[in-house]
Amino acid sequence: MVGIDKRFQGVHALKQCHLELRRGEIHALVGENGAGKSTLMKVLTGIYKADEGKIIYNGKEVQFKNPKEAQEAGISIVHQELNLMNHLTAAQNIFIGRECKGFFLHDDQINAATQKLFDHLKLTIRPTDKVGSLTVGKQQMVEITKAISFDSSVLILDEPSAALTEAEITELFKTMNDLRNRGVTMVYISHRMDEIMEITDRITVMRDGEYITTLNTKDTNLDEIINAMVGRTIYEEPKTVSNVPPDAPVVLEVENLVSKDVKGVSFQLHKGEILGFAGLMGAGRTETARLIFGADPRDGGVIRKNGTELHIKTPEDAVKAGIGYLSEDRKRFGLAVGLSVADNTVLANLEEFSRAGFVDDRKIREATQEYVGRINIKTPSVSQLIRNLSGGNQQKVIIAKWLVKNCDILIFDEPTRGIDVGAKSEIYKLMNELAHEGKSIIMISSELQEVLRMSDRVVCMCEGRLTKILDIQDASQEVIMKYATMRN
Repeated sequence: MVGIDKRFQGVHALKQCHLELRRGEIHALVGENGAGKSTLMKVLTGIYKADEGKIIYNGKEVQFKNPKEAQEAGISIVHQELNLMNHLTAAQNIFIGRECKGFFLHDDQINAATQKLFDHLKLTIRPTDKVGSLTVGKQQMVEITKAISFDSSVLILDEPSAALTEAEITELFKTMNDLRNRGVTMVYISHRMDEIMEITDRITVMRDGEYITTLNTKDTNLDEIINAMVGRTIYEEPKTVSNVPPDAPVVLEVENLVSKDVKGVSFQLHKGEILGFAGLMGAGRTETARLIFGADPRDGGVIRKNGTELHIKTPEDAVKAGIGYLSEDRKRFGLAVGLSVADNTVLANLEEFSRAGFVDDRKIREATQEYVGRINIKTPSVSQLIRNLSGGNQQKVIIAKWLVKNCDILIFDEPTRGIDVGAKSEIYKLMNELAHEGKSIIMISSELQEVLRMSDRVVCMCEGRLTKILDIQDASQEVIMKYATMRN
């Protein structure tokens, strides 16, 4: 890809971008959210048409009018959001739109073809398995198999490991190495630097819609890559001393919380504290948060705020009590993606911006503009649709929503999932500022470095049970993992 330029209304998304891919390599494409990675890949796969520049594929200049043309030429993309139909089998998903012609569908033929592909990729999935019954990792493999079924020679993987367990990531990397050995070229888009260093051959860095550099993975290091991505060096040292005074009052007390997935969890949250929750997949961290927020029914337990028992049965009850929740799935549970930045910012507090049944748009814009400035939300205007913002800025809008509501207890569930190192640093800074102002934060994270950097204390969970609460000075990755795998 040479000199690729792309403009949208009011935004110069790509500026003379360059990308070179070699046969049989795994090539990382990295950059902050909004750097232009996805836009460049959409130009490559025919979703967008470049305003300038050219694509040379196997020595010939090409211009794909749509993704189908790119796919037929051997270029496929596996998007971050899986595009599968849960009620259909793995085989039906892989060959949808390409079933045998005629009046009847011949499942045995597509099952046989799918089994051949699974054998080729050394996968243990059955063609007849309903996709909805598979783990996220296996669903990801079905998506990759679907792309490979088009005889793809270039495969684009957009954040393929974001929702996978460590074991599933290991299986993914085995498949990727096997494909590389067969001559398939892969573009690997990820914010996980450790994975990039482990699996890729070369790394192309983008920043603000521009090509910055291409590095050989074996000849570079994390500092060099991050500095190229953000134009500055970011240090993420673990916290060694709690910032919470010993006499800080207890703001939230949870006692013997019980549900199908939570087994008698009890803890206290102090004013100005960041309380980290660590554990493996299925540990019950998110389930605990959802019980506190009233998103799921609880079978038992008591929740107190400032010593007074709360009777939370719905999220509305929690919000009224001053508790805000940033879900790990922000697009599904945290945002109205078809609405503007301003609409999303006031969504939890709309009554404050209404008079006699009418919404005061001017007041909404003024309040939103205040928080856009305060927490540095990058948006052309407060009228911009939320779906057009980068992941990091979408996350900041959700935070702004709960600040407008003036919640004094905030639950951050995977606050930096799917956002880049620069945006992560800004989210960390904002969380620390909120804690300093006296807000109390529960932070659930699967990244142990994040837990160690941000937490004043760490709650360790395993299979629905709280196994240990560690003071930050006593916490390390090894100690946390010990208690995160301790069943009793």
